[in-house]
Formats: sequence, C-alpha cells, structure tokens
Amino acid sequence: MGEHTAQTTPEPAPVKTRQNNKLIVKRAFAGAVLAALIVGTLYWWIFLRNKETTDNAYVMADVAAVSSRIPGTVAAVHVDNDHSVAQGQVLIELDTADEQARLREVEAALGRVQADIHAARATVDYMEASTQAAVNAALSSWNAAQAQVQAIQEKVLESSQEHQAVLAEYRHAKRDWERFDALAAQGASSVRDRDRMKTALSKAQAAVGASEARLRSAEAALEAARKEAAAAEARLQEAQAGRLRVRVEQERLKALLAHAKELEARRDAARLNLSYCRIVAPIAGYVAQKKVQVGERVLPGQPLLAVVPLQDAYVEANFKETQVENIRIGQPVHIRADCYPGRRFSGTVEGIRAGTGAAFSLFPPENATGNWIKITQRVPVKIRLTDSFSPEYPLRLGFSLKVTVDTSDRSGPRLRGGAHRASR
Repeated sequence: MGEHTAQTTPEPAPVKTRQNNKLIVKRAFAGAVLAALIVGTLYWWIFLRNKETTDNAYVMADVAAVSSRIPGTVAAVHVDNDHSVAQGQVLIELDTADEQARLREVEAALGRVQADIHAARATVDYMEASTQAAVNAALSSWNAAQAQVQAIQEKVLESSQEHQAVLAEYRHAKRDWERFDALAAQGASSVRDRDRMKTALSKAQAAVGASEARLRSAEAALEAARKEAAAAEARLQEAQAGRLRVRVEQERLKALLAHAKELEARRDAARLNLSYCRIVAPIAGYVAQKKVQVGERVLPGQPLLAVVPLQDAYVEANFKETQVENIRIGQPVHIRADCYPGRRFSGTVEGIRAGTGAAFSLFPPENATGNWIKITQRVPVKIRLTDSFSPEYPLRLGFSLKVTVDTSDRSGPRLRGGAHRASR
C-alpha cells in the first residue's frame, strides 16, 4: 500500500507558461492604465487646468445700418457690396432739385423780410427823431404859454390892487364933496372949497374908469393867455401821442425780426436737408446688404445698406453658467476659427452679460407654469481681439470659433465699472 501512495502530479509546462503570460499582460495593462492616468493628469494640470473652453462662440460687430434722413430719388450709388469705405465717404447721392428749390424759396422770402426790416428801422428812426422834435417844440411852447399866463396873472393882480386903491380914493373924494356941498348949502363953507372938492371927485371918478379899463384889459389878456396855454398843452399831448405811433412801428420791427429768425431757421433746415442728399458712411468698414439702385424712391429710415466694421470685430462666446464662476474681465483668451485651422487669435475678456441669452430672447421662458425641466443656461461673454486687424485673415460676422479663457489670474472684476446705482 505504501508504494501506491498518491503523489502530486506536476503541471504540464504549457499551462504554466500561459499563466505567466496572463500575469504579464495584466501587469502591462495595469502599468499602461497607470501611465495613462499619470499622463492625463499631467496634461490636465499643464494644459487644461484653469481653462474654460466653448465652441459656442461667434464673430460679432457693431454694424451701422445706413438710411436716408429725407425722402428723395436716388441719383447715384458709389459703392457695392464688399467695398471698403472710410468714415465720411459718400455712399449714395439723392436728387437735389427739390431741396435746392426749397432753399431758394426760403432765401428769397428771407431777403424780402430783411428789406422790410431795413425800411422799418429807417421809419422808426425817422419817427423817433420827428416825434422827439415835435415834443420838444410843444413843450417849449407850453412852457412859454405858462410863463405868459403867470406874468399876466401878476399884472391882473397889480391892476386889481391899483383899481381898489383908485376906488378908495374915489370914495374918499365923494365923501369930501358931499360934506363940503352940504356945508356950502348951509353957508358954512365957501363955494370955492366945494368946487375944489367937486374937481377932485371928478378926477377920482376918471381914475376909477381908467383903472377899471386896465383891469378888464388885463383879465382879457389873461383869458387869451390861458387859451393859448391850453392849445399848447393840446399840441404837447398830440406830440407825446406820436410816441405811441413810434412804439407801434417798433413792435412791427420786432415782428419782422422774429419772422426773419423763423426764416433763417427754415433756411438752415433747407441747407441741412440739401446736405442730407449726400449719404455718407457713419463709420469705416465694409459694405454689406446693399438694397438700393439708381432711380429708386427712398423714404426716411428705410434701410439702404450696412457698413460692417470688420477691423473692430469682437467675439461673443456663450459659456455655460457653470463655467463663468472663474471668468474675470481682463483674462487672456485664445481663439481658433474653423475657417483658419492653422491660425490662432488672441483676445481679452471685456465684459460678462448681465443675463443669460434666454433671458433676453424675444420670448423668455416662463418657468413658473406646468412641468419644469432644468436646462443649463448660457451666458454671453464679450471678448475683444487684441491682434491687429489682418486683411489676410479677416474674421467675418457669424464665423464659428472655439474660445479658451485662461482663468489663472482671477484678480479682475466680474462686472465692468463706470455705472453704479444711485444712493437713496
């Protein structure tokens, strides 16, 4: 029995070799995976860390739409699509016949009003001078009449006082004569004394008549002087009323001056409209969307063509809202265009939009109704190109781009400065 004890049978050599090969393959695979992880980690650390990338980016520009400011007929078109134009260059000319006719009409009316203004000024100057002379003459005549009235009044007063004195003497002489006449009748006085008193009475009576005549004459002269003074005052008032006519002419002159200003404004507007017949490029760039032909009737605000400033193009990259956390204004950007595979462009972040693209769409989503599905939103980021404009590699509007923002430096702001909410 001891000789037949079971013993371990050695494995065949081919089986052992296969097991060794499997172990080697497993180890090689594990080493390759580990190496791939190490290489991937190094690649991410060196090339992808602090990078935000999107291919939802396009070339944009502030396109200037060109239109006419006045209605008119196109007389000439000096540009075509894709032409390069400078700022201020004439693009389109409208027929100027109507605007020139309006300008000549306004200038003729303005010339007529200016002639009326010269005539009105001459009339005002003449009326002011003549009215002032008439007022001065009437005032002088009135002053002379007042002085004459004053002098005659003094003469009347003097004549009245003289007449009163003569009347007193007459009364005294009359009493003396009556007394002596009575005494002479009684034989108490001589006839001679009575006759002397009678003579004195006659003289006094004659003196009374003379003084009364002088008083009446002075009073008549005073009345005439007063009438002359009244006439002089009337002439003065009439001369002063002439100042009202001067004022009327002055107001008429003011009205003409105001009308002239109105016509000057209309003339300036007509000149401005005439200048609008030459439609110029508002900015430098390239012509696009030309929609106008010679002979066409255009209206104000009607789009005629557009000027695209390719030299000032910028990039609008739409990043996911989960990507904008580390994006700051001023960070460098690397750009690759699908149309130029071997060309790279550089830029910097200039601004991050205040809202998502959906928030500013024509029909913003209404998330407060019905079933709601969360969708990652995208935020437009404006990128200003730092490379000089190259006619060899122009970035045209709408080109698709791949944009990578280097977020290593996060010291910049998230919002642009310059606009702050006013404090309450």
